[in-house]
Amino acid sequence: MSIDLSFFNNIDAAMEEEAARKEEILRLVRDFDKTCRTITAILNRAHSAQAEEVPTIGSLAMDRFGEVKQHMTNLAQLVPHQQYYRYNELWSRTVQNSVFLAAFAIYLQSEKLITANELESLLGAKINLNNDLQDFHISLEEFLHSFITLTNELSRLAINSVTVGDYNRPIRISIFVQQLYTGFQLLNLKNDALRRRFDGIKYNIKKIEEVVYDISLRKLSDDTEMK
Repeated sequence: MSIDLSFFNNIDAAMEEEAARKEEILRLVRDFDKTCRTITAILNRAHSAQAEEVPTIGSLAMDRFGEVKQHMTNLAQLVPHQQYYRYNELWSRTVQNSVFLAAFAIYLQSEKLITANELESLLGAKINLNNDLQDFHISLEEFLHSFITLTNELSRLAINSVTVGDYNRPIRISIFVQQLYTGFQLLNLKNDALRRRFDGIKYNIKKIEEVVYDISLRKLSDDTEMK
């Protein structure tokens, strides 16, 4: 009795195709990471900028999101229909980082929280708010993780703003982060990683409050800002 070896040849071909697809995804992710590093470098200027320069830095970063959108499009085209969850771990960290960078750029521009519509427009991918998308998308976890990372970055900005003599910004940051924390408190977080990182927002709030307290004690801010 002979064995039909074509069965194994088909398996081998499928494995080769899978390996090639993963390698191509990883290549695209490396290019995506490079763009994210460029945007990060632009946004980092905010930590040593004068108050009036900060919104411009946000705008300069926003100008690079056409590249981010193209990276997202390239990834989406490579992932087979309804196989998002088979490959998403290959790009999840990079997508999460890009969402954070978008949120930070929007904050520097307008001191507002990025909306779901703004993010979808910037990145060219839907947010899976109802957990019903099987094709390429931004997961709800990636969206929320980026907001937590934003509080980390804003606590750093609050400290560095004082260094350059921008004493009003930490007070506005404090109000913003408190409101964001309140929003998170409304969520019943099931994801363990999200829940652990959510607890870290409290420490960021504490660091920002210490900066604000010192500013208040030294009477460095405008009265209108303190109110």
